[in-house]
Amino acid sequence: MAETIQLAGKSFEVDEDGFLQNPELWDEEVCKDFAPTEGVEELTDEHWAVIRYIRKYYTEFGVAPMIRKLCKESGCNLKRVYELFPSGPAKGACKLAGLPKPTGCV
Repeated sequence: MAETIQLAGKSFEVDEDGFLQNPELWDEEVCKDFAPTEGVEELTDEHWAVIRYIRKYYTEFGVAPMIRKLCKESGCNLKRVYELFPSGPAKGACKLAGLPKPTGCV
């Protein structure tokens, strides 16, 4: 069941885990408002590199990238991805990138 939250002065529908239901409504301001909910107090260039890669991949293929591909393409190893996104690549990084909840192994 979807609920509505307020981010960056706008209303968004999210699923029971807080993932945006309409990824096309995402923007960087939404991401900045979302970040503290995933334990990210400040978005650095490294965060943005991962987030932008995930968004680009999702736009091209309609799914989140597998973690191996994410690490290779973003230049962040798995340990660093978890340092950047304490709740993990699927929950934290994909959520901040505005993707729906990933269904498989990210």
